Amino acid sequence: MLRILPAVALLALWVWAFIDCLTTPEDEIRHLPKVVWIIVVLFFPLVGSIAWLVAGRDRTSARRRGVPWPAGPTAGFPEYERPQARRVVAPDDDPEFLASLKKDNQRHEEMLQQWEADLRRREEELRRGEDPEGGAKG
Repeated sequence: MLRILPAVALLALWVWAFIDCLTTPEDEIRHLPKVVWIIVVLFFPLVGSIAWLVAGRDRTSARRRGVPWPAGPTAGFPEYERPQARRVVAPDDDPEFLASLKKDNQRHEEMLQQWEADLRRREEELRRGEDPEGGAKG
């Protein structure tokens, strides 16, 4: 197990450095052209990866953008940088939404009471032998 650990760590470092080198924009690369850095990292896994991490990428421009090295606790997360008034409130915390639910519930209760009253009236008419359409049975 201890023999495999350094090999796995080297492989992980190499893969990460290679992918980072491939995805880094051309304007953030220092000292050598991007193609040369890719070749160095690809053919010299340990030395090339360490060289890429130390000297290949300009990390100061990444800090200014907020990606992938956040400059502050909310860097890179624009939803935390929005003004408080524009934040989206969860429905169960929104008083307007809760009030609209209460109004809908009242309207539905009233409609249900009307339907029940109409149903009782029609049942009563049927018991008395009247035609629900307005005429008497005969």
